[in-house]
Amino acid sequence: MLWATLYWYFHQTEPSPFVTTEASKNTPDNGKPKADWRIKIKREGVFRGRNLLPKLERMGLICSENSVVGASSDNTEGWEEMFTSRRAFWQLSPRLFLFTLSPNTNPLSMPGSPYGSPVGSPSHSKTKFEYGSADLHGFTTSPGPQTLLGKPILPDPYASGSHLPGYYPPPPLQYINTNGVRHPIRPKPPQQGETFYTRYISSQGEQLSFRVASLSDRPVVYNGLESSSSVGVIPSPSSTHTHTPAPEGTDTRQMTDVQLIHKWMNDPRVSKSWGCDGPIDVQEKFLSGNLESKHSFPVIGCWNGRPFGYFELYWVKEDLLGRLLNAGEAKDWDRGVHVVVGEQEFRGAHRLSRWISAFVHYALTADYRTECLVLEPRIDNERFIRQLEDNGFAKEKQVVFPHKTSWYMRYKRETFDGPAL
Repeated sequence: MLWATLYWYFHQTEPSPFVTTEASKNTPDNGKPKADWRIKIKREGVFRGRNLLPKLERMGLICSENSVVGASSDNTEGWEEMFTSRRAFWQLSPRLFLFTLSPNTNPLSMPGSPYGSPVGSPSHSKTKFEYGSADLHGFTTSPGPQTLLGKPILPDPYASGSHLPGYYPPPPLQYINTNGVRHPIRPKPPQQGETFYTRYISSQGEQLSFRVASLSDRPVVYNGLESSSSVGVIPSPSSTHTHTPAPEGTDTRQMTDVQLIHKWMNDPRVSKSWGCDGPIDVQEKFLSGNLESKHSFPVIGCWNGRPFGYFELYWVKEDLLGRLLNAGEAKDWDRGVHVVVGEQEFRGAHRLSRWISAFVHYALTADYRTECLVLEPRIDNERFIRQLEDNGFAKEKQVVFPHKTSWYMRYKRETFDGPAL
Protein backbone atom coordinates (compact mmCIF):
# COMPACT_ATOMS: atom_id res chain seq x y z
CA MET A 1 0.00 0.00 0.00
CA LEU A 2 2.81 2.42 0.87
CA TRP A 3 4.69 1.64 -2.35
CA ALA A 4 1.57 2.21 -4.48
CA THR A 5 0.83 5.48 -2.66
CA LEU A 6 4.38 6.72 -3.20
CA TYR A 7 4.24 5.68 -6.86
CA TRP A 8 1.20 7.92 -7.27
CA TYR A 9 2.68 10.72 -5.15
CA PHE A 10 5.94 10.93 -7.08
CA HIS A 11 3.93 11.46 -10.28
CA GLN A 12 2.57 14.72 -8.85
CA THR A 13 4.02 18.18 -9.40
CA GLU A 14 7.40 18.46 -7.72
CA PRO A 15 7.65 21.05 -4.93
CA SER A 16 10.35 23.69 -5.13
CA PRO A 17 13.72 22.01 -4.46
CA PHE A 18 15.41 25.23 -3.32
CA VAL A 19 16.30 25.53 0.37
CA THR A 20 15.80 28.89 2.05
CA THR A 21 17.81 29.40 5.23
CA GLU A 22 19.17 32.42 7.05
CA ALA A 23 22.34 32.04 5.01
CA SER A 24 20.59 31.65 1.62
CA LYS A 25 17.57 33.94 2.02
CA ASN A 26 19.10 36.68 -0.14
CA THR A 27 20.36 34.29 -2.83
CA PRO A 28 18.29 34.03 -6.04
CA ASP A 29 16.41 30.73 -6.25
CA ASN A 30 18.52 29.32 -9.06
CA GLY A 31 21.63 29.77 -6.90
CA LYS A 32 20.22 28.35 -3.64
CA PRO A 33 21.10 24.90 -2.29
CA LYS A 34 18.78 22.10 -3.45
CA ALA A 35 17.31 19.31 -1.36
CA ASP A 36 15.88 15.89 -2.25
CA TRP A 37 12.11 15.51 -2.46
CA ARG A 38 11.37 13.73 0.82
CA ILE A 39 8.24 12.46 2.56
CA LYS A 40 8.18 11.86 6.31
CA ILE A 41 6.67 8.60 7.53
CA LYS A 42 5.12 8.93 10.99
CA ARG A 43 4.75 6.01 13.36
CA GLU A 44 1.00 6.29 13.68
CA GLY A 45 -2.14 4.79 12.21
CA VAL A 46 -1.37 1.76 10.04
CA PHE A 47 2.36 2.30 10.70
CA ARG A 48 1.99 1.97 14.48
CA GLY A 49 2.91 -1.73 14.62
CA ARG A 50 6.05 -2.53 16.58
CA ASN A 51 7.84 -4.32 13.73
CA LEU A 52 6.34 -2.67 10.65
CA LEU A 53 8.71 0.28 10.27
CA PRO A 54 11.82 -1.88 10.85
CA LYS A 55 10.60 -4.22 8.08
CA LEU A 56 9.98 -1.33 5.69
CA GLU A 57 13.42 0.05 6.52
CA ARG A 58 15.08 -3.29 5.73
CA MET A 59 13.24 -3.42 2.40
CA GLY A 60 14.68 0.00 1.57
CA LEU A 61 11.32 1.73 1.31
CA ILE A 62 12.03 4.10 4.23
CA CYS A 63 15.18 5.22 6.03
CA SER A 64 16.49 7.45 8.79
CA GLU A 65 19.56 9.63 9.16
CA ASN A 66 19.74 8.52 12.81
CA SER A 67 21.77 5.30 12.64
CA VAL A 68 22.45 4.85 16.37
CA VAL A 69 21.29 1.86 18.43
CA GLY A 70 19.97 4.25 21.07
CA ALA A 71 20.11 4.13 24.86
CA SER A 72 16.33 4.10 25.31
CA SER A 73 14.94 0.86 26.75
CA ASP A 74 11.86 0.91 24.51
CA ASN A 75 13.95 0.78 21.29
CA THR A 76 11.99 3.65 19.72
CA GLU A 77 14.93 5.98 19.21
CA GLY A 78 15.18 7.05 15.58
CA TRP A 79 11.97 5.36 14.44
CA GLU A 80 10.03 8.62 14.81
CA GLU A 81 12.23 10.25 12.15
CA MET A 82 11.70 7.95 9.17
CA PHE A 83 11.36 9.26 5.64
CA THR A 84 11.60 8.26 2.01
CA SER A 85 12.81 10.26 -0.97
CA ARG A 86 12.01 10.28 -4.66
CA ARG A 87 15.64 9.47 -5.40
CA ALA A 88 15.54 6.31 -3.29
CA PHE A 89 12.04 5.26 -4.36
CA TRP A 90 12.88 5.08 -8.06
CA GLN A 91 15.96 2.96 -7.36
CA LEU A 92 13.91 0.24 -5.66
CA SER A 93 13.06 -2.85 -7.68
CA PRO A 94 9.27 -2.92 -8.30
CA ARG A 95 9.45 -6.71 -7.99
CA LEU A 96 9.61 -6.25 -4.23
CA PHE A 97 6.09 -4.85 -4.25
CA LEU A 98 4.35 -5.89 -7.50
CA PHE A 99 3.39 -9.54 -7.92
CA THR A 100 0.40 -11.72 -8.73
CA LEU A 101 -1.96 -11.87 -5.76
CA SER A 102 -3.49 -15.12 -4.57
CA PRO A 103 -6.71 -15.87 -6.48
CA ASN A 104 -10.01 -15.34 -4.71
CA THR A 105 -11.27 -18.83 -3.93
CA ASN A 106 -14.65 -17.69 -2.60
CA PRO A 107 -17.11 -19.51 -4.90
CA LEU A 108 -19.82 -16.94 -4.13
CA SER A 109 -17.85 -14.03 -5.60
CA MET A 110 -17.43 -12.99 -9.20
CA PRO A 111 -13.88 -12.99 -10.63
CA GLY A 112 -12.37 -9.56 -10.12
CA SER A 113 -14.71 -8.71 -7.24
CA PRO A 114 -13.49 -7.66 -3.79
CA TYR A 115 -13.09 -10.56 -1.39
CA GLY A 116 -16.38 -11.71 0.00
CA SER A 117 -18.54 -9.50 -2.23
CA PRO A 118 -22.08 -10.77 -2.83
CA VAL A 119 -23.03 -12.71 -5.93
CA GLY A 120 -25.13 -9.84 -7.28
CA SER A 121 -22.17 -7.44 -7.43
CA PRO A 122 -21.07 -6.93 -10.14
CA SER A 123 -23.89 -8.00 -12.42
CA HIS A 124 -23.24 -11.14 -14.47
CA SER A 125 -25.25 -9.71 -17.34
CA LYS A 126 -23.15 -6.55 -17.68
CA THR A 127 -19.64 -7.81 -16.99
CA LYS A 128 -17.54 -10.04 -19.19
CA PHE A 129 -14.30 -11.50 -17.88
CA GLU A 130 -11.77 -12.90 -20.29
CA TYR A 131 -8.73 -14.97 -19.50
CA GLY A 132 -5.79 -12.60 -19.75
CA SER A 133 -7.84 -9.48 -20.47
CA ALA A 134 -6.80 -5.98 -19.44
CA ASP A 135 -8.68 -4.21 -16.65
CA LEU A 136 -9.87 -0.61 -16.67
CA HIS A 137 -6.61 0.70 -15.25
CA GLY A 138 -4.41 -0.76 -17.96
CA PHE A 139 -2.99 -3.53 -15.82
CA THR A 140 -3.17 -7.02 -17.25
CA THR A 141 -4.35 -10.10 -15.45
CA SER A 142 -1.72 -12.75 -15.92
CA PRO A 143 -2.58 -15.78 -18.02
CA GLY A 144 -1.08 -19.11 -17.11
CA PRO A 145 2.57 -19.73 -17.93
CA GLN A 146 3.28 -20.15 -21.64
CA THR A 147 5.96 -22.43 -23.02
CA LEU A 148 9.13 -21.54 -24.86
CA LEU A 149 11.68 -24.22 -25.74
CA GLY A 150 9.93 -26.56 -23.32
CA LYS A 151 10.36 -24.21 -20.35
CA PRO A 152 7.68 -22.22 -18.47
CA ILE A 153 7.91 -18.47 -18.83
CA LEU A 154 6.26 -15.50 -17.17
CA PRO A 155 3.73 -13.48 -19.18
CA ASP A 156 4.81 -10.16 -17.63
CA PRO A 157 7.65 -8.90 -15.39
CA TYR A 158 5.58 -9.04 -12.22
CA ALA A 159 3.69 -12.32 -12.61
CA SER A 160 4.34 -14.79 -9.80
CA GLY A 161 3.01 -18.32 -9.73
CA SER A 162 3.87 -18.56 -6.03
CA HIS A 163 2.05 -15.27 -5.31
CA LEU A 164 5.21 -13.98 -3.64
CA PRO A 165 7.51 -11.10 -4.64
CA GLY A 166 9.66 -11.89 -7.67
CA TYR A 167 12.72 -10.05 -6.35
CA TYR A 168 15.70 -12.05 -5.11
CA PRO A 169 18.94 -10.73 -3.60
CA PRO A 170 22.02 -11.08 -5.80
CA PRO A 171 23.87 -14.40 -5.53
CA PRO A 172 27.37 -14.72 -4.06
CA LEU A 173 30.11 -13.32 -6.28
CA GLN A 174 31.95 -15.76 -8.53
CA TYR A 175 34.47 -14.66 -11.15
CA ILE A 176 35.47 -16.04 -14.54
CA ASN A 177 37.76 -14.85 -17.35
CA THR A 178 36.55 -13.94 -20.84
CA ASN A 179 39.15 -12.95 -23.43
CA GLY A 180 41.57 -12.18 -20.62
CA VAL A 181 39.07 -10.03 -18.70
CA ARG A 182 38.15 -11.08 -15.17
CA HIS A 183 34.49 -10.36 -14.43
CA PRO A 184 31.59 -11.71 -12.35
CA ILE A 185 29.48 -14.60 -13.62
CA ARG A 186 26.49 -12.89 -15.20
CA PRO A 187 22.86 -13.78 -14.45
CA LYS A 188 20.87 -15.43 -17.22
CA PRO A 189 18.97 -12.82 -19.25
CA PRO A 190 15.23 -13.05 -19.93
CA GLN A 191 14.05 -15.46 -22.64
CA GLN A 192 13.29 -14.70 -26.27
CA GLY A 193 10.12 -12.62 -26.52
CA GLU A 194 9.86 -12.04 -22.77
CA THR A 195 8.91 -8.56 -21.56
CA PHE A 196 11.31 -7.53 -18.80
CA TYR A 197 10.32 -3.88 -18.31
CA THR A 198 6.99 -2.11 -18.63
CA ARG A 199 5.71 1.20 -17.29
CA TYR A 200 2.85 3.55 -18.10
CA ILE A 201 4.19 6.91 -19.31
CA SER A 202 1.61 9.43 -18.17
CA SER A 203 2.95 12.30 -20.31
CA GLN A 204 2.47 10.16 -23.44
CA GLY A 205 -0.65 8.31 -22.32
CA GLU A 206 1.08 5.14 -23.52
CA GLN A 207 2.68 1.99 -22.15
CA LEU A 208 6.42 1.69 -22.74
CA SER A 209 7.81 -1.84 -22.73
CA PHE A 210 11.06 -3.63 -23.49
CA ARG A 211 11.23 -7.29 -24.46
CA VAL A 212 13.96 -9.62 -25.62
CA ALA A 213 14.10 -9.97 -29.41
CA SER A 214 12.99 -13.30 -30.87
CA LEU A 215 14.03 -15.39 -33.88
CA SER A 216 10.51 -16.76 -34.20
CA ASP A 217 8.95 -16.77 -37.66
CA ARG A 218 5.75 -15.45 -36.08
CA PRO A 219 5.17 -11.99 -34.54
CA VAL A 220 5.50 -11.73 -30.77
CA VAL A 221 2.00 -10.89 -29.54
CA TYR A 222 1.70 -7.90 -27.23
CA ASN A 223 -0.43 -8.29 -24.11
CA GLY A 224 -1.03 -4.89 -22.57
CA LEU A 225 -2.73 -1.56 -23.21
CA GLU A 226 -4.59 -1.48 -26.54
CA SER A 227 -3.75 -5.14 -27.04
CA SER A 228 -5.35 -6.87 -30.00
CA SER A 229 -5.16 -10.21 -28.23
CA SER A 230 -6.67 -11.36 -24.97
CA VAL A 231 -3.67 -13.54 -24.20
CA GLY A 232 -0.08 -12.63 -24.92
CA VAL A 233 1.68 -15.62 -26.46
CA ILE A 234 5.41 -15.77 -27.00
CA PRO A 235 5.86 -17.98 -30.07
CA SER A 236 8.46 -20.72 -30.07
CA PRO A 237 11.29 -20.33 -32.55
CA SER A 238 11.17 -22.98 -35.25
CA SER A 239 14.20 -25.10 -36.03
CA THR A 240 14.24 -23.83 -39.63
CA HIS A 241 13.54 -20.15 -40.17
CA THR A 242 11.72 -18.98 -43.29
CA HIS A 243 11.97 -15.22 -42.90
CA THR A 244 11.06 -13.03 -45.85
CA PRO A 245 10.85 -9.23 -45.91
CA ALA A 246 7.46 -7.86 -44.88
CA PRO A 247 5.42 -6.19 -47.66
CA GLU A 248 5.61 -2.41 -47.78
CA GLY A 249 3.16 -0.79 -45.36
CA THR A 250 2.78 -3.83 -43.09
CA ASP A 251 1.74 -2.96 -39.53
CA THR A 252 4.86 -3.38 -37.39
CA ARG A 253 2.78 -5.36 -34.86
CA GLN A 254 2.30 -8.01 -37.55
CA MET A 255 6.01 -8.31 -38.33
CA THR A 256 8.51 -10.75 -36.89
CA ASP A 257 11.51 -9.33 -35.09
CA VAL A 258 13.79 -10.34 -37.96
CA GLN A 259 11.51 -8.46 -40.38
CA LEU A 260 11.55 -5.42 -38.09
CA ILE A 261 15.34 -5.40 -37.85
CA HIS A 262 15.59 -5.92 -41.63
CA LYS A 263 13.35 -2.90 -42.21
CA TRP A 264 15.23 -0.68 -39.77
CA MET A 265 18.76 -1.67 -40.76
CA ASN A 266 17.99 -0.90 -44.41
CA ASP A 267 16.96 2.64 -43.57
CA PRO A 268 19.84 4.82 -44.91
CA ARG A 269 19.83 6.83 -41.67
CA VAL A 270 20.43 3.64 -39.64
CA SER A 271 22.74 1.82 -42.04
CA LYS A 272 25.06 4.84 -41.98
CA SER A 273 25.78 4.09 -38.32
CA TRP A 274 25.31 0.33 -38.08
CA GLY A 275 26.41 -1.00 -41.47
CA CYS A 276 24.05 -3.96 -41.18
CA ASP A 277 21.95 -3.40 -44.29
CA GLY A 278 21.36 -6.03 -46.96
CA PRO A 279 19.04 -9.00 -47.54
CA ILE A 280 17.05 -10.40 -44.64
CA ASP A 281 19.53 -13.25 -44.17
CA VAL A 282 22.04 -10.64 -42.97
CA GLN A 283 19.74 -9.43 -40.18
CA GLU A 284 18.74 -12.98 -39.22
CA LYS A 285 22.41 -13.90 -38.78
CA PHE A 286 22.97 -10.62 -36.92
CA LEU A 287 20.13 -11.32 -34.45
CA SER A 288 21.11 -14.96 -34.01
CA GLY A 289 24.65 -13.95 -33.14
CA ASN A 290 23.48 -11.39 -30.59
CA LEU A 291 21.20 -13.94 -28.94
CA GLU A 292 24.30 -16.12 -28.49
CA SER A 293 26.30 -13.35 -26.80
CA LYS A 294 27.31 -14.06 -23.20
CA HIS A 295 27.57 -10.43 -22.13
CA SER A 296 24.60 -8.80 -23.89
CA PHE A 297 21.12 -9.43 -25.23
CA PRO A 298 19.01 -7.83 -28.01
CA VAL A 299 15.91 -5.82 -27.12
CA ILE A 300 12.81 -4.58 -28.94
CA GLY A 301 11.20 -1.42 -27.53
CA CYS A 302 7.45 -0.88 -27.90
CA TRP A 303 4.95 1.93 -27.36
CA ASN A 304 1.54 0.37 -26.64
CA GLY A 305 2.84 -2.78 -28.29
CA ARG A 306 4.03 -1.00 -31.45
CA PRO A 307 7.74 -1.77 -31.99
CA PHE A 308 9.80 1.39 -32.40
CA GLY A 309 13.44 0.42 -31.95
CA TYR A 310 16.19 -2.13 -31.52
CA PHE A 311 18.61 -2.03 -28.59
CA GLU A 312 21.38 -4.10 -27.06
CA LEU A 313 21.94 -4.18 -23.30
CA TYR A 314 25.45 -5.24 -22.38
CA TRP A 315 27.88 -5.59 -19.49
CA VAL A 316 30.66 -3.08 -20.06
CA LYS A 317 33.61 -4.84 -18.46
CA GLU A 318 33.90 -7.74 -20.92
CA ASP A 319 32.63 -5.71 -23.90
CA LEU A 320 35.05 -4.23 -26.42
CA LEU A 321 34.42 -0.85 -24.77
CA GLY A 322 35.60 -2.16 -21.41
CA ARG A 323 38.82 -3.44 -22.94
CA LEU A 324 39.50 -0.01 -24.47
CA LEU A 325 39.07 1.88 -21.21
CA ASN A 326 41.83 2.39 -18.69
CA ALA A 327 42.31 -0.23 -15.98
CA GLY A 328 39.65 0.18 -13.30
CA GLU A 329 37.40 2.49 -15.34
CA ALA A 330 34.91 -0.25 -16.19
CA LYS A 331 33.40 -1.49 -12.92
CA ASP A 332 32.11 -5.03 -12.42
CA TRP A 333 28.43 -4.12 -12.80
CA ASP A 334 28.46 -1.19 -15.23
CA ARG A 335 25.99 -1.65 -18.07
CA GLY A 336 25.69 -0.10 -21.51
CA VAL A 337 23.12 0.13 -24.29
CA HIS A 338 23.32 0.37 -28.08
CA VAL A 339 20.47 2.23 -29.76
CA VAL A 340 18.44 2.15 -32.99
CA VAL A 341 15.14 4.04 -33.23
CA GLY A 342 13.75 2.59 -36.44
CA GLU A 343 10.28 4.12 -36.68
CA GLN A 344 10.25 7.76 -37.73
CA GLU A 345 7.04 8.57 -35.84
CA PHE A 346 8.67 7.59 -32.54
CA ARG A 347 11.73 9.80 -32.91
CA GLY A 348 12.09 13.12 -31.11
CA ALA A 349 13.50 14.51 -27.88
CA HIS A 350 10.33 14.01 -25.83
CA ARG A 351 10.08 10.28 -26.49
CA LEU A 352 13.85 9.83 -26.24
CA SER A 353 13.90 11.21 -22.70
CA ARG A 354 11.24 8.62 -21.73
CA TRP A 355 12.86 5.51 -23.17
CA ILE A 356 16.49 6.39 -22.36
CA SER A 357 15.60 7.13 -18.72
CA ALA A 358 13.65 3.85 -18.67
CA PHE A 359 16.84 1.99 -19.60
CA VAL A 360 18.65 3.79 -16.76
CA HIS A 361 15.78 2.88 -14.43
CA TYR A 362 15.91 -0.77 -15.47
CA ALA A 363 19.69 -1.04 -15.15
CA LEU A 364 19.75 0.48 -11.65
CA THR A 365 16.85 -1.62 -10.33
CA ALA A 366 17.81 -4.92 -12.00
CA ASP A 367 20.97 -5.06 -9.89
CA TYR A 368 21.68 -2.64 -7.03
CA ARG A 369 25.41 -3.09 -7.63
CA THR A 370 25.18 -1.34 -11.00
CA GLU A 371 26.60 2.16 -10.60
CA CYS A 372 26.04 3.56 -14.08
CA LEU A 373 24.61 3.09 -17.56
CA VAL A 374 26.90 4.07 -20.45
CA LEU A 375 26.59 4.85 -24.15
CA GLU A 376 29.30 5.36 -26.76
CA PRO A 377 27.76 7.42 -29.59
CA ARG A 378 29.96 8.23 -32.55
CA ILE A 379 31.45 11.71 -32.18
CA ASP A 380 29.73 13.01 -35.33
CA ASN A 381 26.27 12.12 -33.97
CA GLU A 382 26.03 15.57 -32.43
CA ARG A 383 22.25 15.74 -32.10
CA PHE A 384 22.04 12.46 -30.17
CA ILE A 385 24.95 13.50 -27.95
CA ARG A 386 23.21 16.77 -27.06
CA GLN A 387 20.02 14.88 -26.25
CA LEU A 388 21.92 12.51 -23.98
CA GLU A 389 23.50 15.46 -22.16
CA ASP A 390 20.04 17.01 -21.75
CA ASN A 391 18.94 13.76 -20.09
CA GLY A 392 21.69 13.45 -17.50
CA PHE A 393 24.51 11.71 -19.37
CA ALA A 394 27.96 13.25 -19.07
CA LYS A 395 30.84 13.13 -21.54
CA GLU A 396 33.78 11.36 -19.92
CA LYS A 397 36.33 10.92 -22.70
CA GLN A 398 36.73 9.95 -26.34
CA VAL A 399 37.33 6.27 -27.08
CA VAL A 400 38.82 5.03 -30.35
CA PHE A 401 37.29 1.76 -31.63
CA PRO A 402 38.58 -0.07 -34.72
CA HIS A 403 35.56 1.23 -36.66
CA LYS A 404 34.74 4.58 -35.02
CA THR A 405 35.66 7.26 -32.50
CA SER A 406 33.04 7.69 -29.80
CA TRP A 407 32.21 9.75 -26.77
CA TYR A 408 32.17 7.61 -23.63
CA MET A 409 29.08 8.92 -21.81
CA ARG A 410 27.83 7.87 -18.38
CA TYR A 411 24.72 8.29 -16.27
CA LYS A 412 25.73 7.66 -12.65
CA ARG A 413 23.45 6.20 -10.01
CA GLU A 414 24.24 9.05 -7.61
CA THR A 415 22.63 11.56 -10.00
CA PHE A 416 19.48 9.51 -10.74
CA ASP A 417 16.30 10.72 -9.07
CA GLY A 418 13.73 8.97 -11.23
CA PRO A 419 12.78 8.18 -14.82
CA ALA A 420 11.07 10.72 -17.06
CA LEU A 421 7.34 10.45 -16.50
